Amino acid sequence: MARTPSNMLPLGTVAPDFDLLNTVSDKKESLSNCKGKEGTVILFICNHCPFVIHINATIVEIANNYQKKGIRFIAISSNDVVNYPQDAPHLMKKLAEEEKYPFPYLYDETQNVAKAYDAACTPDIFLFDKSLKLVYRGQLDDSRPGNEIPVTGTDLKNAMNNLLEKKPVSSIQKPSIGCNIKWKN
Repeated sequence: MARTPSNMLPLGTVAPDFDLLNTVSDKKESLSNCKGKEGTVILFICNHCPFVIHINATIVEIANNYQKKGIRFIAISSNDVVNYPQDAPHLMKKLAEEEKYPFPYLYDETQNVAKAYDAACTPDIFLFDKSLKLVYRGQLDDSRPGNEIPVTGTDLKNAMNNLLEKKPVSSIQKPSIGCNIKWKN
């Protein structure tokens, strides 16, 4: 397991728009169509990464709770599917259905979206406010596969709660750690 940290995109960065294939609906989705009323969480994930598998159930639970409050979740996989066929779009759809993802699972075939977000690992997590300005980027919480710390989502939940309560989100943010995005050669 590679342990790659987030690049920590500068706070205040405006979310780059995109138009990507939703692997579940087989339709294109754009950020402007998917963004939340109060905020938007963008997750760079993939099917096979042990770090993502470790948090999948908690991400679904958090998304189900916070989407009711106006924060929309969007998952994107940017991995090279030639060398990592387990991350192919048809298998993304299967995983999204099995895990009951309450959010779109989009395929970034060109990897341009991951590059625009300076995403480095899976999971790489970004929270944008209603104006699509970055207020949080980093880890879900301190849990990692094998470290025996329960997955709670504390770091992301604190950031979302502050956003919803119109309080400043702490600028002290820890990078996510995960598998590196599988870039094309």
